[in-house]
Amino acid sequence: MLYLFSVLGAVLPLITCAVGQSSPFDKHTISAPGINASFIPYGARLTNLYVNDKNGNPQDVVLGYDNGTDYATKQDPYFGPVVGRYANRIKNGTFTIQGVTSHIPENENNGEDTLHGGTIGYDKRNWTIVSQDATSITFSLLDQGFEGFPGSVITYATYAVSPNQWTSRLVSIPLDLPTPIMLANHVYWNLGAFVNSEAATVLNDTLHMPYSARAIEIDNIEVPTGGLEIVNGTFLDFTSPMQIGHNISNAHQCGFNCTGYDNAFILDRPRYSAPESTDLVVLTMSSNDTGIQLDIKTNQQSLQIYSCNNMNGTIPVKASQQHGSSTTYVQKYGCVVIETQQWIDGINYPEWGQDQYQIYTVDSEPAVVFAQYDFSIMSS
Repeated sequence: MLYLFSVLGAVLPLITCAVGQSSPFDKHTISAPGINASFIPYGARLTNLYVNDKNGNPQDVVLGYDNGTDYATKQDPYFGPVVGRYANRIKNGTFTIQGVTSHIPENENNGEDTLHGGTIGYDKRNWTIVSQDATSITFSLLDQGFEGFPGSVITYATYAVSPNQWTSRLVSIPLDLPTPIMLANHVYWNLGAFVNSEAATVLNDTLHMPYSARAIEIDNIEVPTGGLEIVNGTFLDFTSPMQIGHNISNAHQCGFNCTGYDNAFILDRPRYSAPESTDLVVLTMSSNDTGIQLDIKTNQQSLQIYSCNNMNGTIPVKASQQHGSSTTYVQKYGCVVIETQQWIDGINYPEWGQDQYQIYTVDSEPAVVFAQYDFSIMSS
């Protein structure tokens, strides 16, 4: 999902450090055998993720900038942060909870909807490091009604690595008023790591979402209509392994005059599983260029897939991903975003039965987003 805008003047006053903490743009690295991950406090953001390819060489498989300050001063299409308080889109920036209507700044489509929590969402906030060791790091953020959301919420983002695995756990606790909470990690992936010309896009990468037989219907500004659709036999059908580019020329449900993917796929787990079961691989993606395979498990009930339709070759890839004699830039379809989350704009469609997963109170359980990313080498 992509929305490019400049809010530098509004953001810079927010970039202050906690007492005893280094710059919000300094990288903090955790590592384990076969994996190395770096984060910055600005957005509790993943900036680098190295895993081994089929030749045993470490490859950086996520997009971003080399310098931490670039995330605040350059064009940032949400490279690697936590997005919230409510990820994805809210129709008209408006919702009503227990008779109280809230209005959040509409920062997309000329004021037609709110994207990723408003003009200054969690991605543009300086989180505080509360714990760090060799294999894990935890950030916290106190949201005191940011962007007009009701009440205060404290969130902890814990990232951990173990051999060939990264886990993300986002825990949000409302402190007073009933409020919607739907967070997500907004990571741009290229498992081919731009190692050659074929890996300059993800079109030849294979995607498999075995439990995503339905998708949420959207209009031409990517806001839900309230309808749900069956993907069987359509360009949205990845219930069997399929190259991302196989049907992309027919994929036109990604916004006005768009070709590609920017769709919310519903996770319908098997009959004897549970709606928030984390024991199933809900998505597999792999690249022939590096042999790297990614398997994702999550407790969420939807996957937003965005195929970088709006990238246009103006943002260079990181130095760690420059493999040729000339500079490589991120081109259209040069990456894919995978957001583990609940149903987009579910707070405005009570008939979907999403309230228990999206609306939280001081006496409810916390909102928890768990995602596990396992890396391996493709079977030959």
